[in-house]
Amino acid sequence: MTAIPVQELLLHRPPILLIDTLEDVTADSCITHVRVDPGAWYAGPSSAMPAWFGLELMAQTAAAFSGYRKRSANKPPGGGYLLGTRRYECTTPLFPGDSILEAEAKVDYADVFGQSAFVCEIRLQGTIVASATLKVIEKT
Repeated sequence: MTAIPVQELLLHRPPILLIDTLEDVTADSCITHVRVDPGAWYAGPSSAMPAWFGLELMAQTAAAFSGYRKRSANKPPGGGYLLGTRRYECTTPLFPGDSILEAEAKVDYADVFGQSAFVCEIRLQGTIVASATLKVIEKT
């Protein structure tokens, strides 16, 4: 699969758009990449991204999955809401500047009313550094 610019799949725009490309998509999951920009608005003195941004990276990855499905059906991307998570686990306080993060979102369940859950991970150099299950609702 050729990487797809996520601007074609999401309603987010810079500077709030944090993920860069959709790298892979299956019937129930997708993988996105993000380069941690050391000069971005979120970068502190260490030029890194605070790890709590991982929740937003996961949410944008889930939204990219939805946007891809809509695009495949010749529909425009739609809106949705992150309802929350019970647990966000992360092994690091910061994602290093200039690093490439890989975020994956796998559908855990989805109903016809737009409610769904995604099991998500963020990997840095192949190692899982963050995980969560996100509850979301999509406008139908």
